Amino acid sequence: MDKYNEYMLECIELAKQALKKGNPPVGSVLVFEDKVIGRGIESGKSSGDITQHAEILAVKDALKNGYRDVLEQSVMFSTHEPCIMCSYLIRHHKIKKLVFGVSVPFVGGQSSEFKILETENIPKWGKRPKIETGILQRECEVLNEQFTAYLANQK
Repeated sequence: MDKYNEYMLECIELAKQALKKGNPPVGSVLVFEDKVIGRGIESGKSSGDITQHAEILAVKDALKNGYRDVLEQSVMFSTHEPCIMCSYLIRHHKIKKLVFGVSVPFVGGQSSEFKILETENIPKWGKRPKIETGILQRECEVLNEQFTAYLANQK
């Protein structure tokens, strides 16, 4: 569990970087055999490219770093529950475990009505990933509160 906190703290630091640029506070790391193989910082809002979510960027970083063959054995950590789009990516690459801080009820891949992370009805996706939630949840909620305050000040 200490390792989980360590990886989540790194996600929180990445999320703080996202927040500084006006993005939702999401940070993600992909871990294989206790080594971070990919990192992602949410930048969809600042870049104008909706696909620039932290989880997608973490996978792209791992691919760029030569870790394509181990994605199925990796664990993704994220401050937030992956959205539907990111959940598809996770399932496509068959990432074996997902650990996140806070749920995203309307668009989350597990907690919304679109349960992409949980379905086993798509044969090529295989088994669903193991999911562990609530890791450093309060710290992630504080970042959300800061983002909400930031948005209120933009009006």
